[in-house]
Amino acid sequence: MTTLTTDSTSVTAQAARRRSIAVISHPDAGKSTLTEALALHAHAIDQAGAVHGKGDRSGVVSDWLEMEQKRGISITSAALQFVYRDVVVNLLDTPGHADFSEDTYRVLTAVDAAVMLLDAAKGLEPQTLKLFEVCRRRGVPVITFVNKWDRPGREVLELCDELQERIGLHPTPVNWPVGEAGRFLGLLDSQDGRVTTYRRAPGGASIAEERTLDADQAAAELDDDYTEAVDGVGLLDPVDPATFRTGATTPLLFGAALSNIGVRRLLDVVVDLAPAPSARPAVDGGDRPVDAPFSGFVFKMQAGMDPKHRDHVAYLRVCSGRFERGMTVTHERTGRPFATKYALSVFGRERSTVEDAYPGDVVGLVNAGALAVGDTVHEPSGPAVRFPPMPAFEPEHFAVARASDPGRSKQFRKGMAQLEQEGVVQVLVSDLRGDASPVLAAVGPLQFEVATFRMEHEFSAPMTLEPLALSVARHIEPEDAPAVASYTGAEVARRRDGERLALLRDVWHARAFERAHPDVSLVPLVGGGAA
Repeated sequence: MTTLTTDSTSVTAQAARRRSIAVISHPDAGKSTLTEALALHAHAIDQAGAVHGKGDRSGVVSDWLEMEQKRGISITSAALQFVYRDVVVNLLDTPGHADFSEDTYRVLTAVDAAVMLLDAAKGLEPQTLKLFEVCRRRGVPVITFVNKWDRPGREVLELCDELQERIGLHPTPVNWPVGEAGRFLGLLDSQDGRVTTYRRAPGGASIAEERTLDADQAAAELDDDYTEAVDGVGLLDPVDPATFRTGATTPLLFGAALSNIGVRRLLDVVVDLAPAPSARPAVDGGDRPVDAPFSGFVFKMQAGMDPKHRDHVAYLRVCSGRFERGMTVTHERTGRPFATKYALSVFGRERSTVEDAYPGDVVGLVNAGALAVGDTVHEPSGPAVRFPPMPAFEPEHFAVARASDPGRSKQFRKGMAQLEQEGVVQVLVSDLRGDASPVLAAVGPLQFEVATFRMEHEFSAPMTLEPLALSVARHIEPEDAPAVASYTGAEVARRRDGERLALLRDVWHARAFERAHPDVSLVPLVGGGAA
């Protein structure tokens, strides 16, 4: 085994240089575009792509999956790491579509702050609200970026009121738009009264040209628009780092990610205000400080990133100590050693070898078939540690999966196991149907489309899906399985961990069963719903 002796002062200093953030929003608000623009401003890429890659502009780096590129949506979570102002930013782009909520919720366990992206015309949308509540429950502070200000939209004060009234989050402006949405003249700095104007680069693929006006110049050139902006920003409180980190306020910025406008200022706010990694709660009730021996947890599994190899990449959030490629760690769930010979920094689909990493960093461990989402790994020489498991989710859609070609049953079983391990869908074995016809359970039906697409294209095992008229899953004790199985319209199924589930048509069906069998407990899945 490789045992490391790490200077705790060095680890603490390196952790202080880290910022780990996620971008959250409703679909089509511009998450992937903003991710690309942030990487461009940090000079991590030479040219920003667009979600649909129209004209001479390439597709975004973070949307690498073939189905993402065809549909113009984010399906997987992407991890991008870059350095800005000598600070290492780990940026996690997440799916916005509600059908992929599980992936997004897992990512939010691995970050220390979030950028909440609002469409200037739509404000707070349903999926944004759900994701914000997850951040609030987990104590993740939120920076708000109002996107698409170069298009017609709502009044700026109306958007501010919505933040306060709907979610109790008080906006504290970092900058303020000069000119209403769709007639964008520049951004007013809330501290010094300067205005930055922008000239969009052709196609928006490169950084917009900036010009800074001091307060007197801005007042002369922009006249009443400048005065109105100054009056508007004066109605709100200034940025307060302390209340931001407690979740009471949100630094508020405006811009247009597709045109790379206002993005550099957002990066500055991430570096200046977002918290660095800190002690992380463990299952035993104590906190694991950043200078403790190495530990981390897996928050995502991904396969098929390298089309030439059928590999597994485990996304590991480093929580404490120094990770060094080649070190042997302990897999807490099994107690077995795990070698980290292949460790990568993953930038979209591009990879580079990681030699070391510190708290807050995300490392891709290759050929990590033994690991699963939620697993903890730690340095063997130190005390064992286990971080809380990933939240479980109540599926609302169910379908029976069958191999289209019985001769491909081996590939079918292998593909099912891998999709389950990655968390693409939940795979259940129904007592009624057996393991040859697993029941797929999902939060949203689009997960079934992804599973079907990948089974055909990655595993050469096309499958058919038969939707089931079921929408509720509940835990039951093994001895209660016969009562559920004999109830009309209900099924019993097993999860990978051996837990028995009752599958029912809807909540009224579940209540009718409970009235008929008062001695049987139907227990909601832990963390179900939007939690």
